[in-house]
Amino acid sequence: MILDAISHIPKYVQIADILRQRIARGVWSRGMCLPANEELAAEFGVSRVTVRQAVEVLTRDGILEAQQGRGTFITGSSVPQDRWLRVETTLADLANVYRDTSPEIINIAESKSDAPLRPEDGTPAANYVFMRRVHSRKKQAYCVISIYLDETIFRKSPKRFRTETVIPLLTEMRNKIIKTARQTLSIGTADLEVSKLLHIPLNSPVAEVRRVFTSHDNTVIYLGEVTYRGDFVRIEMDLRP
Repeated sequence: MILDAISHIPKYVQIADILRQRIARGVWSRGMCLPANEELAAEFGVSRVTVRQAVEVLTRDGILEAQQGRGTFITGSSVPQDRWLRVETTLADLANVYRDTSPEIINIAESKSDAPLRPEDGTPAANYVFMRRVHSRKKQAYCVISIYLDETIFRKSPKRFRTETVIPLLTEMRNKIIKTARQTLSIGTADLEVSKLLHIPLNSPVAEVRRVFTSHDNTVIYLGEVTYRGDFVRIEMDLRP
C-alpha cells in the first residue's frame, strides 16, 4: 500500500483507517491475529513506531487487543452490523423515524442567524433561530444537524423546539404549515469537527442531507443541514420498471 505522502493526515492515522476498512469489509475477521508490526511496516514503507501508533488507535477504539506473548488480535468490528437509519423519501416517514427512534439530543449552539439559502429554495423568513445539535441513539452519536427555523414558528413552542426533534413538531402543528418539503443527499467525508462530535476517524465517509421546507406563501420555514455517520445509513428505493 502507498500512503499519501503530501497529505496533512499523519501516516499512522492513514494506516489505522486502512486497517479499519479491512476489518469492516471482512478481509480480516474477528479473532484473527494481526500481521506482525515488522510485516506491516514493510507493506506501508514506514517505521515500526508508526505502525505501533496505528495499532494503538484501533486498540483504544476496542477493535484490537494486544495479548502478551501471542500478538495483536481483532476483537471487535469497526462498523455496526445493523444499519438501522433509513434515508426516507416522504415527509411522513421522515417524521415517524424521529418519533420511533426518540433520539437523545445534545444542543451545542443556539442563536439568531440568517439561513444559508439558495435562490431556488424560496423566500427567506424575516428571522431564523439557529440550533446546532447532535442526535444519539443508545449513547452513540449518529448525526450532527444545523437547523434554521423561522423565528415566528420557534416562538410558538420554544421549550419543545429546544428539547424535541423539530420535524415531528412541524408536521403536528395546526393548519398544515408545510407546503413543500425537499431534500438532497450527497456522500462526503468527515471534517475535524464532525469526526470529534460523531467519534469517527477524520475523513470517514458520511452522508450529507440538506432539507428545505416552505410554507404556502413560499417562505422557507425550515432548513436542515445534516451529517450522518456513513456506517449507520442505508438507502432503500423502489425502482420503477
